[in-house]
Amino acid sequence: MGESPGTLTLVATPIGNLGDMTYRGVEVLKSVDVILAEDTRHSRRLLDHFAISKPLLSYHDHNETRATPSIIERLQRGDNVALVTDAGTPGVSDPGFYLVRAALEAGIPVTMVPGANAVLPALVLSGFPSETFVFAGFAPRKPGELKRTIDALENEARTAVFFVSPHQLHKVLDALAQALPERPVAVARELTKVHEEVARGTAREVRDHFAKGTVRGEFVVVVRGIGKRRGAAKNEDDSRDGD
Repeated sequence: MGESPGTLTLVATPIGNLGDMTYRGVEVLKSVDVILAEDTRHSRRLLDHFAISKPLLSYHDHNETRATPSIIERLQRGDNVALVTDAGTPGVSDPGFYLVRAALEAGIPVTMVPGANAVLPALVLSGFPSETFVFAGFAPRKPGELKRTIDALENEARTAVFFVSPHQLHKVLDALAQALPERPVAVARELTKVHEEVARGTAREVRDHFAKGTVRGEFVVVVRGIGKRRGAAKNEDDSRDGD
């Protein structure tokens, strides 16, 4: 019989405050044979903080196709591999899903050490309904795609959550203010960090708030949905009456 394959473990890392790193995450990173990271310089600071000394390899959008086969070979030989992202949960809006898919197709065990992410804190701190929500990844960069995305929110019943880069924030807030000026919006900035801020108000009010100064930090934009569509509650009651 051949040797058993190693395990690919996705390890969530802090989105700002290093105190949010889990004990299990540190233990896994200390135990694996190699760690994959989007930005090795950024992740090296995290590893140094927790006295983790392991080989660190680059794995990102620009080398995922080239690097994945050799990583799969290492796993098949029995090496245990950890994957981290620059901040938060790997596999969400980053190339981690590509490696997970390749590992599963190769019959390699995949597991997860959950932890910090920016989506849920922003959603909860918005104060908007959270029993159902939609995460839409990074807001589109192209004006036409962004407009279509924002226009689709006019009839969206669920709360919507977007990642937005600093240089895109004004464009996204302008688009929201034009299409949905009175819709409640929350923008979370620098979550878990010293300058954490959550700006809440209508789309127009939040746009004006961030128009006052230089935009810095990492942003999550949360847009309140319209709730149950008109007539939905009545239709539900009617269906119960017919049971």
